[in-house]
Amino acid sequence: MTQVRPTAAASASLWERDEEVAAVERAVDSLCADRSSSGGLLVFRGEAGLGKTALLAETRRIAEARGCTVWSARGGETLRSVPFNVVRQLLQPALVSMLPEEAREYLGDWYDIAGPALGIAEPGDRQADPQGVCDGLVAAVRRLARRDWPLVLLIDDAHWADQETLHWLAGLAERLDEMSVLVVVTRRPEEVSGASARHLDTVAAAAHGPATTLSALTPAATAGLTRATLGEHADAAFCREVWAVTAGNPYDAVELLARVQDSELEPVEARAGELRDLNRSARGGGLVARLEELGIDATRFAWAAAILGTGISIDLVAKLATLRPDDARRCAELLRTARILTAPDPATGRSADGDLEFVHPLIATAVYNSIPDALRTAMHGIAARIVADEGHGAAAAARHLLEVHPDDDEELVGQLREAAREHLAVGAPDAARRCLERALKEPPRAESHPQVLYELAEATFLTAPARTIGHLRAALGMPGLHGGQRVDAVFRLSQALLHNDQLEEAVRTVEAEAARLQPGPDRMRLQAAQFMWEGLHAGEAASPGRSQRLADLARPCTGRDNSERALLILRGFDALMHGENAEEVAELCDRALVNGRLAPGFGWTDTEWGIELLLMLANAYGFTDRLDRAETLYNEALRAYETAGWSGGHLALAHAYVGIGHRRRGRLKEAEASLREALRLAERVGRGLPLYWSATCSLVDTLLARGQVEQAWEVAERHGFAPPYPSTIVLPDPRSVRGRLLLAVGRTKDGINELEAAEKAAAARGHHNPVLVPWAADLARALRTEDPARAARLAVDVRRQAERFGTDTAIGEALRCAADLETGQRAVRLYGQAVTYLEASPCQYEHAAARIEFGIAARSAADLHRGLDLAVSCGADGLAERARAALRAGVGPA
Repeated sequence: MTQVRPTAAASASLWERDEEVAAVERAVDSLCADRSSSGGLLVFRGEAGLGKTALLAETRRIAEARGCTVWSARGGETLRSVPFNVVRQLLQPALVSMLPEEAREYLGDWYDIAGPALGIAEPGDRQADPQGVCDGLVAAVRRLARRDWPLVLLIDDAHWADQETLHWLAGLAERLDEMSVLVVVTRRPEEVSGASARHLDTVAAAAHGPATTLSALTPAATAGLTRATLGEHADAAFCREVWAVTAGNPYDAVELLARVQDSELEPVEARAGELRDLNRSARGGGLVARLEELGIDATRFAWAAAILGTGISIDLVAKLATLRPDDARRCAELLRTARILTAPDPATGRSADGDLEFVHPLIATAVYNSIPDALRTAMHGIAARIVADEGHGAAAAARHLLEVHPDDDEELVGQLREAAREHLAVGAPDAARRCLERALKEPPRAESHPQVLYELAEATFLTAPARTIGHLRAALGMPGLHGGQRVDAVFRLSQALLHNDQLEEAVRTVEAEAARLQPGPDRMRLQAAQFMWEGLHAGEAASPGRSQRLADLARPCTGRDNSERALLILRGFDALMHGENAEEVAELCDRALVNGRLAPGFGWTDTEWGIELLLMLANAYGFTDRLDRAETLYNEALRAYETAGWSGGHLALAHAYVGIGHRRRGRLKEAEASLREALRLAERVGRGLPLYWSATCSLVDTLLARGQVEQAWEVAERHGFAPPYPSTIVLPDPRSVRGRLLLAVGRTKDGINELEAAEKAAAARGHHNPVLVPWAADLARALRTEDPARAARLAVDVRRQAERFGTDTAIGEALRCAADLETGQRAVRLYGQAVTYLEASPCQYEHAAARIEFGIAARSAADLHRGLDLAVSCGADGLAERARAALRAGVGPA
């Protein structure tokens, strides 16, 4: 918690800040009004020295006067590479003050996820999900806000905050309506770019009102400040020169006036010409010159403090500056007197973190930049060793190691690799990337070079697939990766190619490597990967003979190891897509399980195979009417990702498929809720990805089933659910769902065209499962008046394919389609047969639809009432209204 409490001089920086202070008072009063009040966010922008820090000090004073708990932190220009630096300053003291058991109980399930990032818990042995860590930190604030209400968080110099903190701050800003906490942020404009700038833009967009831009002081305000500091006798010409020299910058004005007092300069026009020289000594070269006047020891002390940047203790500085303890204490006092360093305010709770801090970031920057380049580099190297010797770990030392010149030092490479592992374990892959990229510049020795590239690919895998591809290709082109590690690198390369929309190259990569290997588990793993990527491809045509090759390879597999289990799953999914017998599909999947459970190494958070294979397994059960087993797998995935803190694409897909399970079961309201949550999470990962399509497509399908056509269209329009379609398979088939949507909104011709496009795409891939790719039934219904002969042929094909597949749902839906094309008793008979099959199906929405259609055709009030009850329990409002309308009309044909 960095000091922001105003001194008498600093408070002068509040001149002409009445509007900003009033905004702070309103925000604090709103926070304190009620424990249930929603949070607030204020953002103040301004160039260096315009009084941002002083405004936060006044915010602290106002908030504490009203009984608020206030925590604060500050970004540092030389500390941006330290992950979670600012959020740790902010939250760590409150959690460290608790007993370990109390902190664990307080954070609950988030302790193991957010605790390592905050430095209060040991990291796990696997890579943490950055989004999960971010969500855990948001949850920590939510819980602390309940304990410490009313809570105010102050973040100074957010433009210098580390990227991980800014990610958290953006997430917090979007969730402030859910917690009673006030956040006040200051930043400079135009100081950051890339991801950090995007996070700060998100924060600004969430603020209550536009960000306030601080302006320089007017001549009148500068005159008032001058007279308040020097006395009312300061004449007008002198005051005007103070304004001219400082350009109305409050920090410069305060420092200049302090120099005037130190020099006992008379504030009269005759002495005004001396102000420029005094001003130059307050910052930049003048500050450096003033520092040198204090002596070489004080200069070395200040340099060492600037190198450390944070946690500036006199003992550490003495070691780095090679000063005796007595000399170090004397230098510290000199620098405090010269207003270069100051003691942290004990009220912030951070006095144990260091004895000193710079009075202002401008001073810290000027001192750091004044260190000769070669000496600065050498001091960072010494600082790294000192930090490591103090037991702070490789990650803490890495900030300094990043600044050391490359020198073919294998020990330094090892330290950076260890730091990268620590960064990955707490959810900071970007920090890990910086360490490993620096390690490559050393460079590593030949035997470790491919290992560094492989580890770098791990750091960039989630955020930069194109970079990952380059790193892995380079690693695989060198000697050094052998056996299972080489196979894993090839598999990871194929995954990165897939995520980079280079699916065909992903297939060729694993195919070529598999051809080099002898028969065995490694080769089988890569063969399975090839079939997996080919099976996910939604291109124009399947590779010739693929299904037969897969069937031949899987036929002798008994599921004795995970490579064989993978092939069995892939064969089962392929058979599902082609509409082969559902019993055989389920039998293949059963052989891939161990006692009905996922085998060790096949868990949802295991990285050896990835999520795609397990989703194929779950979907094979889900669309063969084995919904109990499918929903068990879907929910296991959801629990696994929530427990592990994986809040990105994996959790989005888990929610999407839980929603699909609800949709298949006929729980449409629950399906809609899960799919909307999936879509919310998917938007954080990025539009256009397969997971985004899965959530959008299933939500549109669910809303159509509910009879909410306008909402379905609005979702489709807002989320871009239209051609071109992704290159990977999406379930249910997006062309079929969009075709049904177009028919529902009255765009019949467009709907028919879309369904015919679905027909061509399915034929090219050999996807003949009428449950997964249901274009034919909807097209038959659309053509029953325009082209009844073609509609009849389509209905016959649907029934033939459904009977080949063999599930009650498929056959019942095919009979419904046939009945929709008939009239009279033939329609009644077909609807009755559909009811018989769908009553035995786990898909209650389809059963409700068939029961209502039969009730209308057979003029059966009993069936209409039963169908109405089913429709209501499903949340199928459109079906329910149709049943009610028929009952009101006296039960007759629609």
